[in-house]
Amino acid sequence: MFDDQEFFEQVVFLSTGEQEVSFESRLIAAGYINQGVYLKVRGKSYFLKVNFEPSLDIFEKEARGLEIMSRFSPLRVPKVYQFGRVKDRNFLLMEWIDTGRSKPAYWEKLGVGLAQMHMASRSKFGLEVDNYIASVPQQNKDELSWAGFFIHQRLEPLIGRAYYNGLIEAEFIKKFQSIYPKLESLFPKERPALLHGDLWSGNVMTGPEGQPVLIDPAVYYGHREMDLAFSRLFGGFDEAFYLAYHDIFPLEPGFEERMDVYNLYPLLVHLLLFGKSYLVGIQKTIQKLI
Repeated sequence: MFDDQEFFEQVVFLSTGEQEVSFESRLIAAGYINQGVYLKVRGKSYFLKVNFEPSLDIFEKEARGLEIMSRFSPLRVPKVYQFGRVKDRNFLLMEWIDTGRSKPAYWEKLGVGLAQMHMASRSKFGLEVDNYIASVPQQNKDELSWAGFFIHQRLEPLIGRAYYNGLIEAEFIKKFQSIYPKLESLFPKERPALLHGDLWSGNVMTGPEGQPVLIDPAVYYGHREMDLAFSRLFGGFDEAFYLAYHDIFPLEPGFEERMDVYNLYPLLVHLLLFGKSYLVGIQKTIQKLI
């Protein structure tokens, strides 16, 4: 795939306006959805993301999310140079950030930076546009209530898609929906917060000076406990991160009990992407609530 000289030439032309420019490229990451390429043009290094997803705007939405985070977060966020589609491939060209070693205050900086980003707010939960989490479409229609947003924009679209894809039975949908009336009283009342939206350890990298860098967002304005719950789902975050966050922006009591409910959403995303092995976690949480 990445020996395709013509593809890279078109990416370079669309990004710089220059033709017949010498460059070097090498594949550095091959994920489930995206491939990562190191691209060097006229001595300048870039990170190029490529995928074959049919969604034509998937990287446009990611670029917008990175730009929003860069406006409101004190943490470093990669700069976007260009995005688009060449034949059957989507591409996103960003600045190249060298990887460094984390320093002693790394986790504290990440906690403080995320807390400060979460202080960015708006009047309603949602976002001006829909976007994606990984390759799964993510609805962001405005809602005044977090419980309403969580049900209508997060749980319902994905549980319906899981049924359509043959991953769950109709009887389980009824059981799943039976928890909805309980959610309004479960969540603390807070203003919408700007979220990363896909905050697991693989979406935080260490920059050249040992500072945390936020990548691969699925941004929207939601309940800030969503990011924190997601960060605990697969582990990898030091306890110093949570302590530093709490010092800046303390959580309401009972977060540990609410955490599994928030994580119904990322588990549904993983169910759609990777199959039924993620259904067990969803079933356990539903069973606890009914």
